[in-house]
Amino acid sequence: MKDRNRRIVIMEKSQIKNVVEAALLAAGRPLNVDQLRGLFGDDHPPERQEIRQAVEELEADYAGRGIAIGEVASGFRIQVRDTMTPWLARLWEERAPRYSRALMETLAIVAYRQPVTRGDVEQIRGVAVTTNIMRTLLERGWIKVVGYRDVPGKPAMYGTTREFLDYFSLKQLDELPPLAEIRDLDRLGAQLDLTEADFAAIAESGDTEAHLVAAPEAPLPEEPATVASIEVARAAAHPVPAAGAEADAPVSATVIPLKAR
Repeated sequence: MKDRNRRIVIMEKSQIKNVVEAALLAAGRPLNVDQLRGLFGDDHPPERQEIRQAVEELEADYAGRGIAIGEVASGFRIQVRDTMTPWLARLWEERAPRYSRALMETLAIVAYRQPVTRGDVEQIRGVAVTTNIMRTLLERGWIKVVGYRDVPGKPAMYGTTREFLDYFSLKQLDELPPLAEIRDLDRLGAQLDLTEADFAAIAESGDTEAHLVAAPEAPLPEEPATVASIEVARAAAHPVPAAGAEADAPVSATVIPLKAR
């Protein structure tokens, strides 16, 4: 009798693992623990710990293979490992979406300074943000309106979404890298689905690091930065060399120093 019960338990655990694997493969989107439990009905669904154990066993099974279990903000998903990209990219003939530097700067400001209004973004960047940029980010599902500032005009305040976290393989905003650590423009471009043409001018210089401004150590002010304060920060970060000293590589005027929260 004990052996029979033991075989039933082993079979049930194996079945849970098979169902979880099949669900993650068929769903085409991340599934959380509650969604996976709901697949077993209301009679005797597995415990949450059993679901997590099945996911961990799948992670162990996929070790050293071309696929893996990834955990993002919306739950778990089966995904292709980054090392497979050079070969799998040939499966899609169409080119990846190309986003302008202005759009990606706007997204970065929203991600690191949220909630922010369109006016906040314009103050930080020092230039106007077009309606097309905001519309594209909203339609892509990377940002959303999270409220309205209590000032004349009631401007909308924007924040990032779960889709933003899922797309960039993040579980929470705390996993965003400090901007001071972002040194490789080619790697950043790949993460943002940008083509090499976006960084052609910088790549020709042969020194990508010279075009990035390290974030200041001091915390950000409560109010959005102004153009004047940005110029002061640039001057502090890159002082004018003394007479006869070799000048540093030029810094891109389009990169604005930001600091993660």
